[in-house]
Amino acid sequence: MKEFDLIGRYFADGGHQRKDVIIGIGDDCAVTSLAPNQQLAITTDTLISGVHFLEDTPARSVAYKAVAVNLSDLAAMGAEPAWISLSLSLPEFNDAWLEEFAAGLYELTQYYSVQLIGGDTVKGPLSLTITAQGFIPPNNALTRSAAKPGDWIYATGSLGDAGAGLDILQGKLNADFTQRDFLVNKHLFPSPRVAAGTAIRRIANACIDVSDGLVADLQHILRASKCGAMVHVDKLPLSEALVSCVGREQAIQYALTAGDDYELLFTVNEEHKGILETSLSSTNVKATCIGQITGQANKLELKLNDVPFAVPEKGGYLHEF
Repeated sequence: MKEFDLIGRYFADGGHQRKDVIIGIGDDCAVTSLAPNQQLAITTDTLISGVHFLEDTPARSVAYKAVAVNLSDLAAMGAEPAWISLSLSLPEFNDAWLEEFAAGLYELTQYYSVQLIGGDTVKGPLSLTITAQGFIPPNNALTRSAAKPGDWIYATGSLGDAGAGLDILQGKLNADFTQRDFLVNKHLFPSPRVAAGTAIRRIANACIDVSDGLVADLQHILRASKCGAMVHVDKLPLSEALVSCVGREQAIQYALTAGDDYELLFTVNEEHKGILETSLSSTNVKATCIGQITGQANKLELKLNDVPFAVPEKGGYLHEF
């Protein structure tokens, strides 16, 4: 199938249609209208088969996750998503795969009122790059560099589930049907915390999404903010499925080091701590306090029931070249 036929068949007319898109798919560029008194947040992520997802991952999950990881980046900045563009490299034309891929793509964009406005398709190894754009009010962007000593550290949802789900898919971990279904779905279909991100943008100081693992991503905040942290690992939010599957001790290790959770990790000062629960109440997302920022630059300390706990040597996923 020719490129423009492929685009027209699977991507040109599907999904959510926004009023602020003046020209969408079909021209050399998309043209959009910017909302007044809003700034534009932009993020790009590439997913490569065999590197960022297993080669036998269902097409629906590939598309869904590619959108989710980009929306998660916007959420970590407190931005409301608006548009995405897609660059898709395919080894060959496969109608069934593309139908499923498009369904996964539009499942998430429809839910978050995001429109696909352009991109590219080429023949080559399976990979996809998505650029996502969203709005944020001036001076409201959440960053990694604004944590302050005394801030409380929070994490949304539960941690470690996606990593366990990946190990199940790779045959490294056994689980019963209920545990497997929950954990594998957390890996294949992560939930970007978009509503939570916008809810905390006037409350939180620093924020990041947990993509490479709690230890690794918290250290990004510590380096950027020139602070330290004390984390109580007995307070980490762990799902019943994860604890039932691997036991509490191993669940803690997954929560500390496994990536792909795409939960938000953020800091809140004492003054705003009391209104956090109220701000999140409409999002149906729970945030758990797991520790506190300290003044010891770049020093991460862990405790289990107030006893020092070793920081894992492999603190999370590392991007190597």
